[in-house]
Amino acid sequence: FERNFQALVERIAPQLTTVKTFIMLSDAERTLPGAVGAISYETLIEGEPDAMAWPSFDENAGAFLCYTSGTTGDPKGVLYSHRAVVLHAMAGGLNSAFGFTPFDVVMPCSSLYHATAWGLPFSAPICGAKLVLPADKMDGASLHQLIDGEGVTFTGGVPTIWTMYLDWLDRNGLRPDSLKKVVIGGSAVPRAMAETFKRRYGVQTLQIWGMTETCPIGVVATPTPALAALGEEAMDEAIWTRQGRLQFGIELKVETEDGQAAPWDGETSGALLVRGPWVVKRYFRKEADAAREDGFFDTGDIATLDANGFMRITDRQKDVIKSGGEWISSIDLENVAVGCPGVKIAAVIGVPHPKWEERPLLVIETHEGAKLSKAAVLDYLAPRIVKWWTPDDVVFAAVPLTATGKIDKKVLRQAWKDHLIG
Repeated sequence: FERNFQALVERIAPQLTTVKTFIMLSDAERTLPGAVGAISYETLIEGEPDAMAWPSFDENAGAFLCYTSGTTGDPKGVLYSHRAVVLHAMAGGLNSAFGFTPFDVVMPCSSLYHATAWGLPFSAPICGAKLVLPADKMDGASLHQLIDGEGVTFTGGVPTIWTMYLDWLDRNGLRPDSLKKVVIGGSAVPRAMAETFKRRYGVQTLQIWGMTETCPIGVVATPTPALAALGEEAMDEAIWTRQGRLQFGIELKVETEDGQAAPWDGETSGALLVRGPWVVKRYFRKEADAAREDGFFDTGDIATLDANGFMRITDRQKDVIKSGGEWISSIDLENVAVGCPGVKIAAVIGVPHPKWEERPLLVIETHEGAKLSKAAVLDYLAPRIVKWWTPDDVVFAAVPLTATGKIDKKVLRQAWKDHLIG
């Protein structure tokens, strides 16, 4: 607590005449001009009882208030009930999801304020697993110190965290020996990342899809007997290219533009709808329901469902690039581009085009010291995508991220809105 307060004081110091941390202030010093008027934490609690009298709540009372990331609009509050949190935690520990046991050591690498760190701090103790919290230490060295020192077997976070971690492991010649599973969400898992975890380190990568509005588990990409029967290579392909399969408590539906339910053929895409006991009904302090009358919530994603119950996100409705009447998936392009050697983060947005309405612009942030050219990137993409998906331009710049580590498309679109191509 003292370290965190000291860091805050150091940040605001330039704006203040005199600053001292409250821990160091005497009663006399607190009256001095410019002193921070505060008392120490120990003084504040010294008159309180040692034992905690736990209150009793109705299961439908509010437990946590989390806000959406705001990657495509303003953040919105989602108030989770105690009932939703408990049901979500129970479902998260099932074998079809995370499959925790008392022998697991679980380290969530997602902020506690962001959808309660994906519910991991609740699912883990319900199953008797040890919990390790990295706080704000998300650099490669700090993460590896915890994984190695605490024997972490299961961790989860957004792709940008693991991009940095894998790069750190490679540069330092180390291995995460205790680690067995990494669950990755927030955006689609780059295939190169999943392959590196498995082929080089023997770590299984699970994709997860969810939202703040779903508390957040929606689907998890865990194997099934039907996939195992296809062989390891085919099973990996299915798991790495799909966000996950149906989980207990969640209903999914894909609707086409005419409002009809899409067939579960893995090909027909449409608006992804979700319903369940931990899915939002109404945003905090909003008068209108966010969910439809039938209880389904429109996620804003474009997706497909296949015969095995696996869901695949093809894009966000706001991020899909409409070029000449056809759709280009920014997610698929990003996943291919990030596999190019030297690429740290790849982001794709649509920019104006005089003939085709929109065309893809690829923004790349490279690893430190990497030297890449537009021609080299396009040569890498050429055999891996259809020709008309080829970005009309490639630019090299820092890719902005939200507080939760997702690519901030709002900032990107604003920064490159005047980048005309064609």
